[in-house]
Amino acid sequence: MPAVAGLGHVGIYTHDLFKMRDFYSRVMGLEITDEETEDRGIVFMSSNPEEEHHEFVLMKGRDVPEGSKMVQQISFYVNTLSELKQFHSVFKDEEVRIERTVSHGNAFGMYALDPEGNTIEVYYRTGFPVPQPCADPVNLEDAEELLLDQARSRIPA
Repeated sequence: MPAVAGLGHVGIYTHDLFKMRDFYSRVMGLEITDEETEDRGIVFMSSNPEEEHHEFVLMKGRDVPEGSKMVQQISFYVNTLSELKQFHSVFKDEEVRIERTVSHGNAFGMYALDPEGNTIEVYYRTGFPVPQPCADPVNLEDAEELLLDQARSRIPA
C-alpha cells in the first residue's frame, strides 16, 4: 500500500493578502518564492527554497466571518531552543498575541495568533521520549538549561 512521505505544503485563504504576506515574510522569516498578487492573489513561501519551492501558500478570497474557526493551527519548527527564545522576543516586539508557551516534554511550543487570528505554533523538538498529551506552562525567558530540565523531568521512569 502506498504511503505519503511527508507534508508538502499548507495553503490558507486570507482577508488581507498583503498584511499576511508581510507577517509571514518579515516576522516569521519565510522567503517569497513566487507570487501573483493582482489576478489570482497568491503568494508562495518557503523556509528553504533550495529544498522546497513552497511550504506555505497565502491566497486571497477568505469568505467566512471574522472569528470563524477554519485552521486548528499552523506549526513551524526551529532547530534550536535559542531560536525559539528569539522568536518569543520578536513576537513581543511585534506585539504578536502570544496565547501560551509550554513544554510538551518532547518539544517546547509557543502558540500565538497571526494577523487574521489563525493559531500558529513555533516549536523546538527536544527529542525526549515524553508521552502525549503533555503541556506544562513555561517561561521562555528562563535559562535554556532550566527549560530542558523541566522537559526532561517528564520522561517516564
